[in-house]
Amino acid sequence: MESAVEFPGAFRVHVALNVSNLEASQRFYELLLGTAPSKVRPRYAKFEPTDPSVNLSLNEIDEAFEVEKGSAHFGIQVKSIADVHAADKRFQDAGYKTFHEEATTCCYAVQDKVWVADPDGHKWEIFVVLTADAKDQLFAESGCCSPNLTQLS
Repeated sequence: MESAVEFPGAFRVHVALNVSNLEASQRFYELLLGTAPSKVRPRYAKFEPTDPSVNLSLNEIDEAFEVEKGSAHFGIQVKSIADVHAADKRFQDAGYKTFHEEATTCCYAVQDKVWVADPDGHKWEIFVVLTADAKDQLFAESGCCSPNLTQLS
């Protein structure tokens, strides 16, 4: 049996996030992904952009949860520093706090990036790789690619 939905490539990533406020999270992910949800139901929204190809579902829950226990961070790799700056502007214009890293070594690559947190604290990085194979790896106290982002809260 074949898939009932089309998407680019042979597969795509699926991420399901628990959120405390569906409306606020939906606005954030519309900014992050540059598209409206493909499906909205009570306490549920799904995004299926083709670029980046992802199936992202938001599930509104009642109980409190700790984001840090469930994930380190998420990211979207872009093709230029201008794309990183455009994402930063988009989020700042919408009132989100951002955090910048320039020429930082992460995942054995030199990158420029901007960090932003969704309404529930899920950390997202929008990044461009400037040097694909760095010799060193920097590990912050919280791990690679996950700086202390308390200033986003």
